[in-house]
Amino acid sequence: MVKKLAKSIRQYKKQTVLAPVFVTLEVAMECILPLYMVYMLEKIQADNSIGNILTYGGILLALSFLALLFGVLSGKFAATASAGFARNLRQDLYYAVQDFSFANIDKFSTSGLVTRMTTDVSNVQMAFMMLVRVAFRSPVMLIFSLVMAFALNATLAWVFLALVPVLGGILVFVVFKVNPIFDKVFKKYDAMNESVQENIKGIRVVKSYVREEYEKKKFERTAEDVRRDFTRAEKIVALNTPAMQLCMWFAILMICFLGSLVSVQSGGELISSATLSSLIVYAAQILSSLMMFSMVLVMITIGRTSAERIVEVLDEKSSLTSPENAVTEVKDGGIVFENVSFKYSETAEKFALKNIDLVIRPGETVGILGSTGSSKTTLGNLIPRLYDVSEGSVKVGGRDVREYDLESLRNAVSVVLQKNVLFSGTIKKNLRWGDADATDEEIVRACKLAQADEFIQGFPDKYDTYIEQGGTNVSGGQKQRLCIARALLKKPKILILDDSTSAVDTKTDALIRKAFREEIPDTTKIIIAQRVSSVQDADKIILMENGEIGAMGTHEELMKSSPVYREIYESQNKRGGEEE
Repeated sequence: MVKKLAKSIRQYKKQTVLAPVFVTLEVAMECILPLYMVYMLEKIQADNSIGNILTYGGILLALSFLALLFGVLSGKFAATASAGFARNLRQDLYYAVQDFSFANIDKFSTSGLVTRMTTDVSNVQMAFMMLVRVAFRSPVMLIFSLVMAFALNATLAWVFLALVPVLGGILVFVVFKVNPIFDKVFKKYDAMNESVQENIKGIRVVKSYVREEYEKKKFERTAEDVRRDFTRAEKIVALNTPAMQLCMWFAILMICFLGSLVSVQSGGELISSATLSSLIVYAAQILSSLMMFSMVLVMITIGRTSAERIVEVLDEKSSLTSPENAVTEVKDGGIVFENVSFKYSETAEKFALKNIDLVIRPGETVGILGSTGSSKTTLGNLIPRLYDVSEGSVKVGGRDVREYDLESLRNAVSVVLQKNVLFSGTIKKNLRWGDADATDEEIVRACKLAQADEFIQGFPDKYDTYIEQGGTNVSGGQKQRLCIARALLKKPKILILDDSTSAVDTKTDALIRKAFREEIPDTTKIIIAQRVSSVQDADKIILMENGEIGAMGTHEELMKSSPVYREIYESQNKRGGEEE
């Protein structure tokens, strides 16, 4: 895990190394200062002339300035390294998600991925900064302080050493107690983020059904779960500070008592007041180093849980990859399904698609009808290889889709998804997702084919109109037509419309299909729809039933041979069985 995360340090290796180097120098200065003070006081006591005082005082000031300088530099390098590490880690996570197949994305929830890129990365960043600075400073300070304490008075210094195992035991107890709690709390973070995301996304539905109070209580429950677990962990962590302080103040008390006793009995010969003062300073340094170390361990415990969740995403390999020597050119829009069966996971009991045999010639228009859950969309997803078949093969342009370079295959197939998505930005920027180099004339032509130009011209800024996030400032039908225009700009060999004209009226739907027939006759068009009128003039219509092809033929053929198709048609046609 550490090796995996370390790859994200990259260009910040220099700062990562320099931070602990300057921490070591800072600690060295801080530990030398009390020892030097003993030496300085003894020298001044022997010769209290103004020159002597200024000389030793100047050296003390220089040592203090060096300690300050090294501290500033260590903080600067630690902050730069940790912030840069977090930036790279977020970037690596984001890039990893971009390469995921649909199957990989299905494994992680959206809220889980968001939590990993935000809260988890922040926790790992904090742990990383602690490691390169505080975690390095604490043991170095502890070792230096103990060495200096033994250098001053070995007998009294054993008091510190005797307490170190006790303090270490307290730290181990705290870490082992809080670790399982943090493992659970981040899963609850995912649930809380999911609740927020779901509420904001569906806020119009929430308000239209007056469910604000219900949503508030739902969020309150998830937030309370997180609070309860964090409170449990914090209560255990809170025991750490008073336990350590009790031990260390006991150590200081013993040093004061024993040191004073020895000093009085020996008349200051075995231990001077300056030495005793310095030992107390070292005791405070040991206390602070252990307090910092305990804080570091808690932060690392939190960071470890977050790191595991991050590495889980980084280790996830896309289930779809381009083969070696992949085919980079799609010959035409011909499609062949050969005995195709498909299920969404290897452990799934049922196949979503079963025994699909289908031939679609280049330039044909094919309609796909079926009830909800009949796997119409799944059938379309196999063509651009958004999923791989479980059995059989899907061929495009005479080649198995698994032989193609993924980017080349998907550039030849445009899919207008069931859930239309527009991004924040102008209409032009949204449309150029289809072709980044598309000219204004090409954009207008695509919009005319999709019957979108008319309403765009009605906007004050026309094609420079700003689309809000999610396309909230355009209607459902307008959004669908913009998405169709975007798909057409790819100049695809295959165009898949997945129920993407459901929000437009029948007249506009008919005009879109007419434009397709006349303007892009060589493009293979697959129209997945609920309305018979959307596919009625297709070259062939496929009726899906429970993941299988129930019937196939032209409208006239299916009206005669398929009772199910005829029932669908009659239920949607006001004049019953009489054709319009």
